[in-house]
Amino acid sequence: MRYPLAFVFIISLFTKTYGQDKLPAGKPLPVLAWMGVPAEETSEVRFRELKEAGISLNFVHYPNVAAVEKALEIGKKTGVQLVVACPELKSEPEKTVKRLMNHPAVAGYYLRDEPSRSDFPELGEWARRIQSVDKSKFCYINLFPTYASKEQLGTDTYREYVETFVEEVPLSFISFDHYPLMKNRVSTKDYYQNMEIVADIARKSGRDLWAFSLAVAFHDYAIPTLAEMKFQVYSILAYGAQTVQYFTYWTPITEQWDFHHAPITTDGKRTDTYEHVKTINREIQSLAGVFVGSKVLSVWHTGDKIPQGTRRIAALPPKIKVLETTGEGAVVSLMEKESDTFLVIVNRDYQQPMKLTLVAEAGVRKVLKDGTLVPADAYTSTLSVDPGDVAIYTWKK
Repeated sequence: MRYPLAFVFIISLFTKTYGQDKLPAGKPLPVLAWMGVPAEETSEVRFRELKEAGISLNFVHYPNVAAVEKALEIGKKTGVQLVVACPELKSEPEKTVKRLMNHPAVAGYYLRDEPSRSDFPELGEWARRIQSVDKSKFCYINLFPTYASKEQLGTDTYREYVETFVEEVPLSFISFDHYPLMKNRVSTKDYYQNMEIVADIARKSGRDLWAFSLAVAFHDYAIPTLAEMKFQVYSILAYGAQTVQYFTYWTPITEQWDFHHAPITTDGKRTDTYEHVKTINREIQSLAGVFVGSKVLSVWHTGDKIPQGTRRIAALPPKIKVLETTGEGAVVSLMEKESDTFLVIVNRDYQQPMKLTLVAEAGVRKVLKDGTLVPADAYTSTLSVDPGDVAIYTWKK
C-alpha cells in the first residue's frame, strides 16, 4: 500500500515531536504469593497458572523437605521460585540448607510470621545459622502492623518494635502486612503512618522494604476490588517497596476466619480476583524500571485532610510548576535511580477518580502504563486518575 508523501511527513513529524521512547529494560519486580500453590496441588499446571498471574515467588508450608524438592523441580521447569518452609529447616537448618541451596528454584528461607519482640533473639540465631551456610539467599520474616496490641508487639511502641527487630535479626529487608480496607470500605487511620515508620527504618538501616496487598476476603475484610488492590500496590510502591506480596493466593481452609474469594478457591477454581492480580502484575512489570532499585527521596500527601503520621507537600519538586489534586488527595513520591528522577502520584481515593493538574518544565515526560515515555506537554495539564491508580512522570537529573 502506498501513502502520499505528505502523510509520511506528518507521521515523521509526530514521531519526532512526541517520541515513543520506553523505560529501559531492567530487573523484574519480584511478586510473592502468600499461601501459594499448596503442597498437595504441586504440578506444572498449577505452577504455570501461578506464573501466568504474574507471580514469581511461591510461599507455602511443606510437610517435609522431600515435598520441597518435588516443588523445586516443578519451579525450575516453570520459572517459579520458592520461599522454603518445612519442619527440617527449623530442626536441622544447616543440613537442610546444604541439601537445597544449590537448586536454582530456591529464593529464600521462611522463618516466622508476625513474631513478638521476645522471639527476636531466637530468630536472629536461626537466621545466622542459615546464613553461615548460604549467604546468597534471603531469610524471610514478616512483621506485625501498627494495629497489633502492645502485648503482641512486646514493646511500648511500634517504632521500637521494628527498630529492635533490625538491631537483633540480620535480614536484608523488612516485610510487614497492613490491610487497610474493611467491609464498610473505610480505610484504617494509620495505614500510611505504618508505611512511614517502616520505610523510614528500612531506609536508615539500608534494608529493602517489602509489603502487601490483600487479595482475599475474610472476617471484617470484603472481597477486594481491582481499584482497592491497585490502591494498595501503588501505595506501597510509592513508598519504595521492592517486592509486592499478595495475601493470599490460594483460599485458606479455616472456619475461624471465613476466608473466601482469593485468586484461587479452595477447590482450585479461579475467581475474578485472579484476573485482578494478573492485570496489576502486568502493569507493574511494565513499570518495573520506575520502581526496582529506585531510591525514595521524599513522600508527601495532598488533600484537604492528609493521613495521620504523613507530611503535606510544602514545596513543589524540581521541574514541576503546578501540582494540584481534587477529592481525597494523593500520595506524591519523588524517586531517583542513576540519572533519572521519577514523580509517582497515587490517587488515595479507591472509589472515585481524581483530577490531577500538573504543569512541568520542558524535558519532563509522562510514563504510560506500558512503559512508553511521552512528553508531558503532549497532554492537557489536567488529567483524570482512576480510583487507586497512579500517574508517573520522569526527567533527567
